[in-house]
Amino acid sequence: MRKVGPYGVETLPQVLVDVPAAPTACRDTLAERARLHWRRTDGGDPAVLAEEFLAAHGLNLRDLTRPTPTHHDTRACGAALYLSAAAGAHLAGAPTAAPEPAPTLPDLAVVVYDHGPTRRAPARTATPWWLGDWTDSWTPEQHAAAVDAIRAAIGRGDVYQANIVGHAAAPYTGDPLPALRRLGALPGARYGGVLTGDGWAIGCASPETLIEVRDGHLITRPIKGTRPATAAGRAELLSSAKERAEHIMIVDLERNDLARIARTGTVTVDDLFAVRRWCDLWQAESTVRATAADGLGLADLLRATCPGGSVTGAPKLAALTHIAAGEPVGRGASMGALGWVAPGHVDLGLTIRTAATDGDMMHTWAGGGITWDSDPAAEVAEAAAKTAPIRATLAGR
Repeated sequence: MRKVGPYGVETLPQVLVDVPAAPTACRDTLAERARLHWRRTDGGDPAVLAEEFLAAHGLNLRDLTRPTPTHHDTRACGAALYLSAAAGAHLAGAPTAAPEPAPTLPDLAVVVYDHGPTRRAPARTATPWWLGDWTDSWTPEQHAAAVDAIRAAIGRGDVYQANIVGHAAAPYTGDPLPALRRLGALPGARYGGVLTGDGWAIGCASPETLIEVRDGHLITRPIKGTRPATAAGRAELLSSAKERAEHIMIVDLERNDLARIARTGTVTVDDLFAVRRWCDLWQAESTVRATAADGLGLADLLRATCPGGSVTGAPKLAALTHIAAGEPVGRGASMGALGWVAPGHVDLGLTIRTAATDGDMMHTWAGGGITWDSDPAAEVAEAAAKTAPIRATLAGR
């Protein structure tokens, strides 16, 4: 565990706080008070460490069923919380054997913010931005073979479905933060924003709610099913038996995850298979709600919901085992959690549509859910469609 102070001039340039889901009215008055970084090699339980660190800095999230306290400018406003997919797998007791392509990134980051005087964005000398060619961590043929391996596991009865994710990296020069902030401004980015640290940065354009808690009410919005944002694409998504079956399996998984931390009988599903738009893609989304069990704290919340069901599979632990065996590199900043936490209020996005910098390399990840009916070539094409707007935005196009 590493408790580190606000980073200085030797690190990435500072920007106004732009953490996904941070209170809009507070963003230009937030000042960093303290931060915690944790990596799996540090040992311990990251969910417990996050809860204890927040409590030590005046943010008690040990009982999320309490009413949200009045927002006072004289105490901590809240905190950014980032949890990697590998940390989520660690919480689930699953293997994470693949090497991480961006080792500078922590597996847990918690940044506590106070209110300070109103600030303006610091003036910076403009530096030319250049993003080089992307190198994928696997070829399309290797990606297709991984899809076939999951289909074989489904045929054996090991899993019902599993999510397979690929990675790509590109060299860059210049300040990466404007590019990452452009990413966070993409249409449909419910969790658009940036989190930075010493030598690393994460830019998120996620449309997906991993978990939201307000006044004891739990919400998750799993997304599963993708087509081009055309009239034909929408009709195809709505009529696809494969996409609907895959989606409903994940909704059932999310219902089960919430049931572990909810009052008995309170889990409900709203807006099943609602089609929504992200950039030039249609995606199917459902809303699962529940009432939190008495005394539910942040640590138990993270343990029950991480890693997200829509980026793992069903059953979750079995899917994670196949993911660890099939993906050549780790998921880094993707498929984890990033957002804002405060007493009585948690709002974490699932870090799909996410990029990260590590040293002088930019990283992206993309994938999709595999079922018995999956076509390997179509799955490779879907992953490319998801990452295309991200690469174009980062390049400044």
